[in-house]
Amino acid sequence: MPIYEYQSFKSQNGCNQCLKGFEIFQGIHEDPLSTCPFCGNKIKKVISWCRSAISETPQEQRFVENRVKEYEKAGLWSHAAELADKHSDKTKDKNLQMRALDNYQKAGYNSDSLAKHIK
Repeated sequence: MPIYEYQSFKSQNGCNQCLKGFEIFQGIHEDPLSTCPFCGNKIKKVISWCRSAISETPQEQRFVENRVKEYEKAGLWSHAAELADKHSDKTKDKNLQMRALDNYQKAGYNSDSLAKHIK
C-alpha cells in the first residue's frame, strides 16, 4: 500500500499536522483526501521525492568477486589473493583486502610479511 503526503492548501490555515505535512497509507485506487483528517481543513496531495535504497554493484566488482570465488574453489589461493589484492587497492574495498590477506595466508605466505598490508 503506497504512502501519500498531504499538506494544508493554504500555508496559514490548519493544524500542526497539515501545516507541516503528514503521510498516510492509501490504496492506489482510493480517491485523494481533500480535507485534513485531524482538523477538517482543506488539504492538497504533495508530490514527494522518491528515495531509493537500492545499491547496485558495478559489473567489474561482480566479475572480480566471481573470479576470486572460482580461484578459491579450485584451491588457487595465490591467484585469488593477487586478484583480490589488486582490485582492493583500486577500489579501497576493505572486505576484499581482508579476503586477499586470508588467501595469501592459505597460499603459504608468511603472515609477518603481510602485516604491512593491514591498516
